[in-house]
Amino acid sequence: MNRLLCAWVVLTLLSQVSGQTYSWNLPKGFPKPHVPADNPMTAAKVELGRYLFYDTRMSVNGKSSCATCHKQELAFTDGRAAAVGATGELHPRGAMSLINVAYSGALTWSNPQMKRLEDQALVPLFSDHPVELGLRDGDSDGFLPMLRSDSKYKLLFERAFPGETDRFTSSNVTKAIACFERTIISARSPYDRYHYGADDNAVSDSAKRGETLFFDQRHSCFRCHGGFNFSDASVSESNPERTIEFHNTGLYKTDAAKFKVPTLRNIAITAPYMHDGSVATLEGVLDHYAAGGRGHDNPNKDRLISGFPLSHQDRMDLIAHLESLTDEEVLRDPRFANPWRARPHGYIFDFV
Repeated sequence: MNRLLCAWVVLTLLSQVSGQTYSWNLPKGFPKPHVPADNPMTAAKVELGRYLFYDTRMSVNGKSSCATCHKQELAFTDGRAAAVGATGELHPRGAMSLINVAYSGALTWSNPQMKRLEDQALVPLFSDHPVELGLRDGDSDGFLPMLRSDSKYKLLFERAFPGETDRFTSSNVTKAIACFERTIISARSPYDRYHYGADDNAVSDSAKRGETLFFDQRHSCFRCHGGFNFSDASVSESNPERTIEFHNTGLYKTDAAKFKVPTLRNIAITAPYMHDGSVATLEGVLDHYAAGGRGHDNPNKDRLISGFPLSHQDRMDLIAHLESLTDEEVLRDPRFANPWRARPHGYIFDFV
């Protein structure tokens, strides 16, 4: 990132945090995200949410935070086949990327009822089967006393929730985290520069051929991974009630489970793949679909998973296209980075 852009980002952070406005500044081709009426976006809530997201004190043993399973440099995933909780408990599924989660019409791999980030944030905070962050929701023995006693959080909560008698509530915590997560928008990939920035040299000839294959009826990749976010599970302010489909991708012979289609943005750095991390590489993903899945006779398999011919050159071109969806800027953008800097006896603020 050049110095001018870095300075602009810092000034934007400072000006927004000092007020109550929030500007999406969305790029061409990206609709405005749907935001629930009871949690309007403000810059102060976004910044509070960023501190909460990275605070390891927000776990039962002080060892984990939201960012433990959602690392910025890994497109807000953790690189594991299955997530691991604060106490070391292994989870049955992988941590989903938070990239463009503001556009996600369903927020877990397989629960169509989980549609609000404010509700989803309660799960990692308080769930115990399995344990994630392992907190207990309550005023006497929970994490809220820690927040109340922290002078830094006193200022952040005052700015985020002015006029409230008791700002330190679980509801406000999840509202702030949700506001921060909604800002993690990826739109600066080579693909975006090629299509929305009129930069013909942003992607390689191989990636251009791969895009043609991606949108070819024979392969039908686009039928599930379509639109600006490369997912059929995307919603926006203008279309918040879109019906979200779940799919069985033929991973196993008799498996009846169906899963949400994740975005393909930054897919090249979010291995391993599938809900259970059972496919290690993008090459393996393409081989899986080209073969029509592992469970060929599975009656629950999506009808689109029927297989297709794929030459070595086709495979390389498709991978080049998928790699063109990697947004290097979002992986190091200071707006989404850890605002805490560890000191031997505590923490300091970066921007407040």
